[in-house]
Amino acid sequence: MNASEVIDQFQKEGYAVLPGVFERDEVDTLKENFMALNKQGHGFEADKATLLGNDDPLMAYPRLVHPHRFDQLSLDWLLDARLRYWTTALLGREPYAAQTMFYFKPPGARGQALHQDQKSLRVRPGTCLAAWMAVDDCDEANGCMQIVPGTQDLPQLCLIEADLSQSFSSKTVPVPPGKAPVPVLMRAGDVLFFNGQVIHGSYPNSSESRFRRALIAHYVVGEAEKVAEFYHPLLTFDGAAVELKLSEQGGPCGIFADDAAGSIEMVST
Repeated sequence: MNASEVIDQFQKEGYAVLPGVFERDEVDTLKENFMALNKQGHGFEADKATLLGNDDPLMAYPRLVHPHRFDQLSLDWLLDARLRYWTTALLGREPYAAQTMFYFKPPGARGQALHQDQKSLRVRPGTCLAAWMAVDDCDEANGCMQIVPGTQDLPQLCLIEADLSQSFSSKTVPVPPGKAPVPVLMRAGDVLFFNGQVIHGSYPNSSESRFRRALIAHYVVGEAEKVAEFYHPLLTFDGAAVELKLSEQGGPCGIFADDAAGSIEMVST
């Protein structure tokens, strides 16, 4: 796809996949770096609350959150010129860099229940944008990303309980009537971009020996004035720190309900 086709799909569906944005040797270097960081004991302490005991595969491979704040390779990737080009093209204005994450997802690991990233970042006005790079080839067997197309214009949805046998996160969002998640098959080095309102997640890694590692960045639209405290300070693509106002906690969320005519509508709670 050329740039106009990518932008058109992103606007219509809320996401777009760019093949081969990063070369295999670049991806291999990043993979080795994050495996070394794992051996050094880095990990996201908050995830321990949902682990299923010592046999949980995620016990040995917890997520890394904000590695760009201590790891130069992560920072270089977050501010890479290719990501700068595509995030700006998709949003129409250069965004701010807010977060990096690395998911290991070893064989047997649970997935992450369907959710919206804007629930966490709480960007005001506007929303966030994810750049999700496959570090391993990923398919349905090893728990590839699942996207619900056409959900980019939804408001923040109310959370419901997730199935902890399938997801390491305890909350999820309902899927709109008439829509369903679709698997996004990717090769290492491909990048999936998606709007912060888009419903997405993944299912467990049912493969016997394959990881499904992913390096993820979140960006905040350039017109934003507020973002949740966890993401401060943001960065420009030139590496300068940016302090936005702190976004308010919470706010009304929407649910799907039947109206008097029997059709489905969104209501706020």
